[in-house]
Amino acid sequence: MSVKERKERDRAARERLILATARELAEQQGWDAVTTRRLAERIEYSQPVLYSHFRGKREIIGAVALEGAAELTAAVRSAAAGAGGPRERVTALARAYLAFAEGNPAVYDAIFHLDGGLAFAREDTPEPLKDAFAALLENLAEVAGDDVSPDLFTEVFWASLHGLATLTRAGRLPPPETESRVQLLVGRLAVV
Repeated sequence: MSVKERKERDRAARERLILATARELAEQQGWDAVTTRRLAERIEYSQPVLYSHFRGKREIIGAVALEGAAELTAAVRSAAAGAGGPRERVTALARAYLAFAEGNPAVYDAIFHLDGGLAFAREDTPEPLKDAFAALLENLAEVAGDDVSPDLFTEVFWASLHGLATLTRAGRLPPPETESRVQLLVGRLAVV
């Protein structure tokens, strides 16, 4: 291995460590606890080293959001692939989405609630975010109905899932009813 390859490998490892530490700290104590100073202390590197990877917390949040979007996409696709017909796929997709939001609240916040400097629904939207939407679209397009744009239907269904996830986490909706809400949402689809 060349010196350049080793340096690149070491840099990538440091970056993974920074992001893993930021995620861990955010999941334990919230994003307010994630500061460059605290991260530098935890990873045992100086703040200048951290800044050589990320210009600040906003970029770290953005990087965590992109990782999280890829993980959410994988969870949704895996759940839907293991289901039978359209209604079962959408039910599995909804459950996987809500389970991800519940199990990874800080990552979910990085994707959808915090400013990570990422563009949504634009030409310059990063691929992991586009792919997350595509994972929803590929499972929802066939249940949208003949007179509805699959993209528009996917946006509305996604907004419903996001609302359920956000309101449940905020204590506005009781968690024991989550499955009933999923069944109600999926039960109104344009498929049999």
